[in-house]
Amino acid sequence: MSTATAFDAFARAAPSLRPLFERIELAARSEAPILILGPAGSGRSSLARAVHQASRRHQEALVEVDIAAVPSTLFESEFFGFRAGAFTGAQAASPGRVARAAGGTLILDHVEELPLASQPKLLRLLGERRFTPLGGEERSADVRFVAVGASDLEERVEKGVFRGDLFYRLEVLTFALPALAERRSDLPAVFEHFLADLSDRSGRRHLRLADRALGWMLEYPWPGNLRQVRNVLERALIQAPRAAMLDPEPPRDLIGRPQPLAEVEKQQIVAALGYARGHQGRAAKLLGISRKTLWEKRKRYGIP
Repeated sequence: MSTATAFDAFARAAPSLRPLFERIELAARSEAPILILGPAGSGRSSLARAVHQASRRHQEALVEVDIAAVPSTLFESEFFGFRAGAFTGAQAASPGRVARAAGGTLILDHVEELPLASQPKLLRLLGERRFTPLGGEERSADVRFVAVGASDLEERVEKGVFRGDLFYRLEVLTFALPALAERRSDLPAVFEHFLADLSDRSGRRHLRLADRALGWMLEYPWPGNLRQVRNVLERALIQAPRAAMLDPEPPRDLIGRPQPLAEVEKQQIVAALGYARGHQGRAAKLLGISRKTLWEKRKRYGIP
């Protein structure tokens, strides 16, 4: 994938973040460590992979380590590898993730979950580009590092649960992805992006959202960010195996929650016009407002 393709895809789904992606694109061409922060589900890991695709190492290995999924007792052997017989049960040697990423990129996902006892080993690897497999000899590491972490990583440094020297080693080039709720203007583009992707993957053309679904989806805060949007659309796709129009059900935390007054008013105007078969005067009388007020409200809400 070319550099433009790697980051243009993100920019199309998040127009408000285009300047951010342009800066990351420039950073991807360097060899410096990159730190991508943001809430879970915001696209951090996908962006980290795009950094590799846009780098000079894109033809070499891309290795990802989900630190949250590696038990602290196994971190060193999983990360740095080991020789046969280095410990009980080590019948065959393992190169480890760092060696597998030689010449390419190593993505450290959920870096905030790295145990304090293991952080000095990562610090040395970043600083000296050298590591020692368990029971083996010291080796050099030709690896580009991209770390993915929680938005509060710096606060964890202040609390003493993440080493400051490691944080400052990682944060040479830092980029923060905002939560989806902080960039609501991107929601239509996000929906369009996922619908197009699901259409390609499923072979069902012209997927679109029902008006009812679009209404609540534009108002919902999406605490699970992009991951939650995709899950909602994918579930609707599975539940309507032949429909082109998807009508996903709102999440449970939205059911029963009062709607914004503007949305209620818009719905009532649409309902009144439907009941009056489009007659402006009768619809205004049903709503208890003047024809002029009704006309102004239709213009405000974009009601034809």
